[in-house]
Amino acid sequence: MRTVLVVDDNVKIVEVLSAYLQAEGFRAVAAYDGPTAEQMARSERPDIALVDIMLPGVDGLELTRRLQREHDLPVILVTARAEEVDRLVGLELGADDYITKPFSPREVVARVKAVLRRGERSARDGEGQVLRVGDLEVDTGTREVRAAGSLVELTRTEFDILATMAARPGRVYTRLQLLEAAQGDAFEGYERTVDAHVKNVRRKLGDDPKEPRYIRTVFGVGYKVQAE
Repeated sequence: MRTVLVVDDNVKIVEVLSAYLQAEGFRAVAAYDGPTAEQMARSERPDIALVDIMLPGVDGLELTRRLQREHDLPVILVTARAEEVDRLVGLELGADDYITKPFSPREVVARVKAVLRRGERSARDGEGQVLRVGDLEVDTGTREVRAAGSLVELTRTEFDILATMAARPGRVYTRLQLLEAAQGDAFEGYERTVDAHVKNVRRKLGDDPKEPRYIRTVFGVGYKVQAE
């Protein structure tokens, strides 16, 4: 049984989400503030977390950063702050998905399943292969990336987007194609989130978007990994 950590200071929202998750066969554990969520992540070892941005103690953005760094835990942000800048900041911190209030509990459950399926797919592909493009090396088995010999730490979504492009250097991928490759499902998503993830990958690779070595923007279309 997969465990979902639900973090929100609104008791009613926690109860509703927990009920829907349990009806779909998940085990739901709850926290109502950031510090308690960190303790629950250590003691309950959840498979994924649903995190509200506006939390007492430690806000949801900082909590996302800590859950990713310390537990490599998939995080879906659930918040009333729908502004694009908030959405992109959350994704740049490593969140795997972003849902705004008001939301359908069924949609939340569907997003949880999608993120977990992506992780299962990565585990099944454990033997993987090593993709090399110039001095960029992407190991789909160990899920490690090296640029000019240096190890680059990427989140799950960032890795999946980079690996998709590195598998076929020179091919241009639309944002929707990269979103579907990373999420594993073709549900209606926020395509511009790919921009935030690509920005993160570039920063971590030390890639200058004005003079890219690895990832090139194809204006009006999407992105590609430079052919060697």
